[in-house]
Amino acid sequence: MEKPVRLQKFLAHAGVASRRKCEKIIEERRVQVDGKTVSAMGVKVTPGKERVTVDGKEIGGAEEHVYILLNKPKGYVTTVADPQGRPIVTSFLQNVKERVFPVGRLDLDTEGALLLTNDGELTQAILHPSNEVYKTYEALVKGHPKSTDLRSLEMGVMVEEQKTAPAKVLLVKKTQQNAIVQITIHEGRKRQVKKMFQAIGHPVLSLKRLAYGNLGLGNLRLGKYRFLTKNDINLIFSNKILYKQKDS
Repeated sequence: MEKPVRLQKFLAHAGVASRRKCEKIIEERRVQVDGKTVSAMGVKVTPGKERVTVDGKEIGGAEEHVYILLNKPKGYVTTVADPQGRPIVTSFLQNVKERVFPVGRLDLDTEGALLLTNDGELTQAILHPSNEVYKTYEALVKGHPKSTDLRSLEMGVMVEEQKTAPAKVLLVKKTQQNAIVQITIHEGRKRQVKKMFQAIGHPVLSLKRLAYGNLGLGNLRLGKYRFLTKNDINLIFSNKILYKQKDS
């Protein structure tokens, strides 16, 4: 017989959501164990013994974990459902039978690399600040940032009364009126990259995430996805050599 595990861990392993999100689901009184609503942390269940439901839907044991990299287009929300009826990113996953969820978010008007999985533990590892998983973005910004502006981004700028962590910044190209800048950060504050460029007076006109750690999009076309291998997952946590823009 399997050993009892905390309810939030059971739900995360079953692919409901990340462990942190599962804790919120429990607090919202959306989970029942053998017909009784649970809202407190610390409850344990034995896989295969108790009947666990979320929003009335029975949750089985841990399913096989899958890991997907999607090149998200603009105009899609990074949720599995949207009350406003907007297009959702999971609509691209036509041949995926597992119930997966996005790892973190990309704004509606941001495109690029988005991980989806049913592995709550991995999601927690990627999103937890202590692990410092780097994400690389390419930003088209208004105007031509000076070297001192880019240096400010590297050292950290004040965003909502809190200084950002050091970043890696590369000026990729200048156009007549704008510039393309690559920036790598490990923090995950809401709309952080846009706010950082706003802080130096060069607002973002368009934004694309290129990579998690050393796992880049490669030749993955917009709106397409691929399944990841264990080696791919390891690249996410390879922060010693950061993803770099390939020469065109």
